[in-house]
Amino acid sequence: MNDHMHHGHHGTMPPAVTESQGMGHTSMDHSMDHGGGHEGHMMMQMTFYFGCKNVELLFAGLVINTPGEMAGACIAVFLLAAFYEGLKIGREFLLRRNQVNVRYNSMPVPGADGTVLMETHKTVGQRMLSLAHLLQTVLHIIQVVVSYFLMLVFMTYNGYLCIAVAAGAGVGYFLFSWKKAVVVDITEHCH
Repeated sequence: MNDHMHHGHHGTMPPAVTESQGMGHTSMDHSMDHGGGHEGHMMMQMTFYFGCKNVELLFAGLVINTPGEMAGACIAVFLLAAFYEGLKIGREFLLRRNQVNVRYNSMPVPGADGTVLMETHKTVGQRMLSLAHLLQTVLHIIQVVVSYFLMLVFMTYNGYLCIAVAAGAGVGYFLFSWKKAVVVDITEHCH
């Protein structure tokens, strides 16, 4: 086996693990040469922390380094979480508005004191090849993507961002769900 194949890239050094400015979490500095450039990547944080330095948010180029950037990111995440709650309620509203093939089935149910009560079930259908169903499909895709983005934001373990997700979801629910008598969450994938 030749030396190049045995050691991988010629001239590479193993990654150095460094502690990030006293915040108690470590990062990996990959100082490997991949075609002429140097790349620095952080190891994923696995415990909750409060910090504003070197926080990667969803994309490699989106790194928070200042308190101002963190405040802006928290506002954006808060609004995204509130939008997610509004989207869930909006989909439910559109589904109710575009109902077709509504059927009611009633059946007798014995009451507590020997009386007979009638229990009614409502069955609602929607045509598969319709504009309403196509809109529901597109909104479902958007809802799933936003849901996973929020999950990944929470998985940064940054306390500020986690609070922004929770607060945005709470405010969104407060603003959009107050007229609902029954809580029905549509496609709860990750939270």
